[in-house]
Amino acid sequence: MNEPTVESGPVSQLNLSRLLTALFRPRVVFESIASASKPVWRTPMFVWSITTILVVVLGGWMQSHAALTVEVTLPPDWQYWSPDMQESFMQAQQTAQSPMLVYVLPIVGALIGLWFGWFVLAGMLHLGSTLFGGRGAMAGALNIAAWAAAPLIVRDVLRMVFILAAKHPIQSAGLSGFVDGDGMVAQLLALVDIFLIWNIVLLVVGLRVVDSLSKSKAVIAVILVVAILLLAQAGFAALGAGLGSAMQGAV
Repeated sequence: MNEPTVESGPVSQLNLSRLLTALFRPRVVFESIASASKPVWRTPMFVWSITTILVVVLGGWMQSHAALTVEVTLPPDWQYWSPDMQESFMQAQQTAQSPMLVYVLPIVGALIGLWFGWFVLAGMLHLGSTLFGGRGAMAGALNIAAWAAAPLIVRDVLRMVFILAAKHPIQSAGLSGFVDGDGMVAQLLALVDIFLIWNIVLLVVGLRVVDSLSKSKAVIAVILVVAILLLAQAGFAALGAGLGSAMQGAV
């Protein structure tokens, strides 16, 4: 059986073809990463940042377009409000559709979440690998976490296609459509889809190749790390949704 040929060339440069290789022949990419003498996460993180921004921009544009075509619903006791209160209400409606709230802040938040999540994932992967006897370094974990995100980039591209076809932002991400509400379970299911599973598979391959872990140890380490991060992310999202509902109820 022939061994896969490791691609030649400087892996630290922007290399979109290597990103495609990571999707279907991840061992080839991770073998080249293992032999690299410096961080090589630039390509996937750059492309992932771009697709993240495009998803937010498209979603915001569709949201703004929908708001312009829908008549503003006035409160039931609108006629009893003072002119100042009515003016403040209309200004609040306009502010809600400002570029700062529709585009800038969501983009900044999405990029912070992406880069911070990548760093946390890499740190936990490095810790888990070390506990299971892995011989890798933090730089290698950063590379693994970045290149294993290739399926998530594909997910972003498909999300853009869906938004353009449906002409509205995605309402129920992942498996969240199977449950009602916005509690912990719904937030957790929103994070689960085929691309997450694909991402997990690539993380396992990366740990096996770069950190020289056995298959069983790599699987256990990745599953534990991903489970902890998913539960934490779902918990914070459910807490935020609960606080938002409470604030709306108070108003």
